[in-house]
Amino acid sequence: MSPLSVLTPLLLGALLAAAGPTQFFREEFGDGDAWTRRWVESKHKPDYGRFVLTAGKFYGDAEKDKGIQTSQDARFYALSSRFEPFSNRDKTLVVQFTVKHEQNIDCGGGYVKLFPASLSQEDMHGDSEYNIMFGPDICGPGTKKVHVIFNYKGKNVLINKDIRCKDDEFTHLYTLVLRPDNTYEVKIDNARVESGSLEEDWDFLPPKKIKDPEAKKPDDWDERAKIDDPEDTKPEDWDKPEHIPDPDAKKPEDWDEEMDGEWEPPVIQNPEYKGEWRPQQIDNPDYKGKWVHPEIDNPEYSPDPLLYSYDSFGVIGLDLWQVKSGTIFDNFLITDDEKLAEEIGNETWGATKVRRGGHRGEMWGHRGDMWGHEPPGPPVTSAPLPPGRREEDEGAAGRGAAEEAGGGGEAAEGRGRGR
Repeated sequence: MSPLSVLTPLLLGALLAAAGPTQFFREEFGDGDAWTRRWVESKHKPDYGRFVLTAGKFYGDAEKDKGIQTSQDARFYALSSRFEPFSNRDKTLVVQFTVKHEQNIDCGGGYVKLFPASLSQEDMHGDSEYNIMFGPDICGPGTKKVHVIFNYKGKNVLINKDIRCKDDEFTHLYTLVLRPDNTYEVKIDNARVESGSLEEDWDFLPPKKIKDPEAKKPDDWDERAKIDDPEDTKPEDWDKPEHIPDPDAKKPEDWDEEMDGEWEPPVIQNPEYKGEWRPQQIDNPDYKGKWVHPEIDNPEYSPDPLLYSYDSFGVIGLDLWQVKSGTIFDNFLITDDEKLAEEIGNETWGATKVRRGGHRGEMWGHRGDMWGHEPPGPPVTSAPLPPGRREEDEGAAGRGAAEEAGGGGEAAEGRGRGR
C-alpha cells in the first residue's frame, strides 16, 4: 500500500472536519446602530412602519436582548438584509430567530421570509416572490399559528397541519429545519413541536393514487347489511286504531242535542295501538359491503427528491402587517447544522432566559412599571428615514393600511402567498 493511498482518506477527513458547519447569516444586533447599514428598508411604498433597536420594556439582559422592534401601529413593514448567496441542495437548512410580542399583540405577523438573491431589496413588498415563509402569525382568538410556507414551482404551498404559536408577551425561539431526505422539523424554544415528511404534509405533488375512471359500481352490488325477513308476516290482530272513544266518558246531563248537536265522547290514546307494522330485519345473504372505488397509479404523479432544495437564497426579510406595534425580532440565524443552531439558541435566547429565571423572571426582573414607574431603558436606535420623509410623518398611524390589508390577521398571510 502506497503512503499516498493512506494519506488521501486522512486528508479528505481532515478537510471535511475543517469545513465544519456554515453560518450563512447571523444577526444579533450587538453593535449599536451599525445594523442600519446591513438592513434595507423597502421604498415600494412611502409609508412603511419603522423599526427601532431596543431591548423593550423588560428583558433578561439589557444589551444581549436588543433587537429590532416595530414602532408604529397599523402599518406594513418591509425590511431585509442580504447575505452571500447559497443553495441548500444536498445540505440541511436551519432557519432560526426570536420573537417577543411584548405589546400583547392582537393582530399581526411575526414571521420571516427567505428570498432568492435576485430580490431587489428597495422594491420588496407583499407580492415579492420568496422561497420560504416561516414564523408566528396572530389575529384574535382564531389565528394563532406558525406558518411554514414553501414556494414550489411558482405557487406558495401551506402546511396541512396546524402548528400553534406562542401568544404571550415573552421572548420565544422559532426554528425550522429542512433536511435533504425531504423531512422537516419545527421547534419552539428548542423543543420539537412538529415534524414529518414534506411530501405528506404539503400538497406539492399530485396524489400517488387516483380513483380508476373506468371503474363503476356493479348494478347488482348490494350494500344493504340488513333486509326485511320475507318469512315474517303481520299478526292478524295487529291493526288497531291509534285513538279510541274514552269508554269512561259520559254525556253531560245538561247536554241539549238540539242546541249542541249530537254528543260524541272525547278520544284517548288506544292502549292496544302498536303503530305501523314492519317485518323483522335479518342479515342480508347478498350483502357485499360498502363498495370502494378502486384506485390506480396516478399517471401525473412523479416523486421529487428535491422538494427541500432551492437554487438560491440571498436575502432574509420581514414583510409584515401589524395592528398593534411592539414586536421585537432578534437572534437571526441561517445555517446548515442543527446542533449548532441549538447551541446558539441556548447561548442567546436560552442564556438570557436562564438569567431572568425563566419567562416569569423576564417580566418581573426589570419591569419597573409594575410598581408605577418605568426605569430608564436601553437606548433606542431607529433606521434612518428615506429621502422625502419627515420625522413628524412617522408618528401618525397608517389606518389606511388596514383597508389595504383586508381587515384581518390573515392579511399578512394572504400577501405572503400572492403572486
